[in-house]
Amino acid sequence: MNKFFIITTLLTSLISSVYANPNIQARTGILIDYHSDEVLFEMDPDAKIYPASMTKIMTAIVAFDLIKKNKLMLDDKFTVSENAWRLSQAGYSSMFIMINDQVSVEDLLKGIIIASGNDACVALAEGIAGSEENFADMMNEKAGEIGMTSTNFTNSSGINDPDNTSTVRDIALMSKYLIKNYPVYYELFAEKTFTWDRTGGEPIKQGNRNPLLYKNIGVDGVKTGYLAVEKYSLASSMKKKDRRMISVVSGFDTKNLRSSESLKLLNWGFRNTNTFEISKKNETFFELDAWLGKKNKIKATTNEDYYITINKKDIRHLSVSLQYEGPVSAPIDKGTEIANIIVKKKDEIIKKLPLYAAEDLKKVNFFKSLMTSLNYLIWGDV
Repeated sequence: MNKFFIITTLLTSLISSVYANPNIQARTGILIDYHSDEVLFEMDPDAKIYPASMTKIMTAIVAFDLIKKNKLMLDDKFTVSENAWRLSQAGYSSMFIMINDQVSVEDLLKGIIIASGNDACVALAEGIAGSEENFADMMNEKAGEIGMTSTNFTNSSGINDPDNTSTVRDIALMSKYLIKNYPVYYELFAEKTFTWDRTGGEPIKQGNRNPLLYKNIGVDGVKTGYLAVEKYSLASSMKKKDRRMISVVSGFDTKNLRSSESLKLLNWGFRNTNTFEISKKNETFFELDAWLGKKNKIKATTNEDYYITINKKDIRHLSVSLQYEGPVSAPIDKGTEIANIIVKKKDEIIKKLPLYAAEDLKKVNFFKSLMTSLNYLIWGDV
């Protein structure tokens, strides 16, 4: 028999009206919920962009990945080449390192993330890979691993190169990867200032170029960008309580628009949608009826974390149910798929999530199995 067992229905008495999509004054943009991966807003999200300094997110990721694998240490030092130094003299955003300086990986990362130093990018890339070209190959390999299918990196800084391209969708994907996989190092993106005790002069203190960090509204990263051909861009992430959103927008005419419009988009997402946790891997357990087992119940769980994001006006129509052919018959091995979580909005199924046995269930011996079967035939009760 097909058993459709209602676990819970999510209701709320506080139903907010959903505003029209925000009118963002940019060329391309996207807003995603960090936990559910739901795209809440998009505006030509797969259009080619020049990511400019948002490229530096990947530069940091490559370094963080090596640190995580113990192939690079924060206190390792690299020698600054003339190639890296020249960028600090060319009018670009810089950390202001000098030729032959011995600079630690930690300082270079702060120079990249906080001060947006192009010179620091080259010094780090050359120190890790021998050349910036080799480092770009590492960046592209990592982009492929993440799933950034529309991105090509040609340098570590994002400065002028017509072949250094991406999309706001890919930048959002990259930003989520950064936050999820390197939560401790991601805290560098929230630091507001960095002071470099430079060679041959007074220390230089520079502020983080992300304007939303200074508003104390929950934004804790990630990176600004500017190129004359692309204008102003911003990848930003805002966290409120346990919920996080990521916005990436490019093609703003001014710095002020970059700040105000990105904030408008993030606030719009929080104001008009809610995200619910459906199941946490190996933490959320569901009990299913079992048949001919040493227990009459078996626990099931998901192999992934599952969340659902929905417009606030639709919350009263949201239901979460458990569907399985039951009772499930023993023996059952741990890890066997035995049920599905069904998430519906009114009568529409919007998610179908597999559930797996969280334990082994042994079958009862022959005599007890026979008596149980007879009991069912006589009384219709397992």
